[in-house]
Amino acid sequence: MFKSSLLRKIVMALSGLFLISFLSLHFAINLASVFSEEIYNQWSHFMGYNGLVQFVLQPVLIAGVIVHFVMGFVLEIQNNKARGTVNYKVSGKSKNSSWISRNMIISGAVILAFIGLHMYDFWVHEMSYKYIEQLPVDEERYYAYTVLKFATIERTAIYVLAFFLLALHLLHGFASSIQTLGLDNKLGKALKSFATLFSIGIPAGFAFIALFHHLNQF
Repeated sequence: MFKSSLLRKIVMALSGLFLISFLSLHFAINLASVFSEEIYNQWSHFMGYNGLVQFVLQPVLIAGVIVHFVMGFVLEIQNNKARGTVNYKVSGKSKNSSWISRNMIISGAVILAFIGLHMYDFWVHEMSYKYIEQLPVDEERYYAYTVLKFATIERTAIYVLAFFLLALHLLHGFASSIQTLGLDNKLGKALKSFATLFSIGIPAGFAFIALFHHLNQF
């Protein structure tokens, strides 16, 4: 059982770090939309029509999301069983863990729902454009469509809230992945500091992008 539990934690950590690497790339592309419509359209078109990205990296990414969240739910169930009595769950865990770590399953579930919304907004639209409607290639359509999605305060607020929860999730998840893989002993405080800055900075950057495109329409 110990080996099985350890293996699950390693898979959880590796899949989490993989998704973090994708998050960095996704942020870089989206940040370009703030500075250059042309560059954003170019990068988005490349990601949308490159065969390696579409038919190799994209399925791997989807698989990574599924593995990470399934493993997260499995570990949460396992941890709940291991905690024992109700009294321990009420008092003991509150003293020995942070609010973020105790509610990773909640923030994870909300983020998963947000990913579903994000895929509906962009991935489903892209698949429909290319494969269902089979519309002609338009390399300049991405920026206008992205900006349109942040036209309403309601949709913008949902994105900003999701990024706030992502920050909370990353603050514990990134550090936990580092610890699970034993990297905290080798790289020490520098890696932990980077994890903290990344966990706050990237979600804040995404929120800034959403607010920028919303406010820039007035």
